[in-house]
Amino acid sequence: MTLTGPKAAAAVAALVAAAALPASSAAASPAPRPAAPGGPVFVQTDNPAGNTIVAYRRAADGSLQQRGTFATGGRGGVLDGSVVDHLASQGALAYDGVHHLLLAVNAGSDTVTVFAAEGDTLRREQVVPSGGAFPVSVTVHDDRVYVLNARDGGSVQGYRIAGGTRLEPVPGGDRQLGLDTATAPEFTHTPGQVSFTPDGSRLVVTTKAGGSSIEVFSVLPSGALAGPPAVTEVGGAVPFGFTFDEHGRLIVTDAATNAVLTFAVRRDGSAVELDDAPTGQLATCWIVRAGDRFYASNAGSGTLSGFRQTGRATLEPLGETATGAGTVDSAVTPDERFLYVQTGATGGVDAFR
Repeated sequence: MTLTGPKAAAAVAALVAAAALPASSAAASPAPRPAAPGGPVFVQTDNPAGNTIVAYRRAADGSLQQRGTFATGGRGGVLDGSVVDHLASQGALAYDGVHHLLLAVNAGSDTVTVFAAEGDTLRREQVVPSGGAFPVSVTVHDDRVYVLNARDGGSVQGYRIAGGTRLEPVPGGDRQLGLDTATAPEFTHTPGQVSFTPDGSRLVVTTKAGGSSIEVFSVLPSGALAGPPAVTEVGGAVPFGFTFDEHGRLIVTDAATNAVLTFAVRRDGSAVELDDAPTGQLATCWIVRAGDRFYASNAGSGTLSGFRQTGRATLEPLGETATGAGTVDSAVTPDERFLYVQTGATGGVDAFR
């Protein structure tokens, strides 16, 4: 395993401890801003009493110094049965390097907050309805934004960035997913993530146990969705978080078998499995890419599992690295020198080189 550290344990726990519910320590999404070393890292608290973003300044050695907190103007939320990540999702924060915006979901108030980011300072520009119930994931590509709502069967809602700082709903950009999100436990049956493909031509959603599927929408130049999604059922799987390799292949965590799956997406949107790499750990749910390496978060084991992509689509295991308890969402700096992972059970952020 190539990770060393942790270099730091950034204490969001002080914020969390003051909250009325322990849920405020969950569902944070570290989002390093694309900048040279010394740039900020943002973490969401998901506090049901009032969601906030904690801003950290990143030193040259990767260590973090807390610089401020910024209210989103919305509330965090808690899915029934959830423990260390109460949104049970990947990508609750998204940084837009084109417009220098930070986008955050407010699951408890069904809204999305738009911040203008200047260094480690945030200025709240807008709070907009998410177009559904309990938003858990958000993605941005050029001037298009989509949010994933988890409850009431799941849905996606699209927006365009207008005037550089504001979101406007896209006509034809809303779709109901029709998932079985009411089955207990709720946190395993709600959708897990939404993301544009690297070229922005498609929108991908993982449905976890609510559909055990990967759903791929075609995106029109207007930002609207072209029609219903291509649905690929992954029998017996709980597809949770995902990222893409340099060729646009999907790298997906399977929380049922605790493995990392590789898929090629065909022109019709269907996904074909190419590789299955077990982690041997528990609750493998989140994943991040650093070049040809991928790091999966194992919440039940308190570890990161590393893989290196070799050949056409094969993942070679690199081993495990211990983190604080409750390893959840993570992010890698643009220069790929540092990895930051939130530890949901401790309310902290571990930094690795």
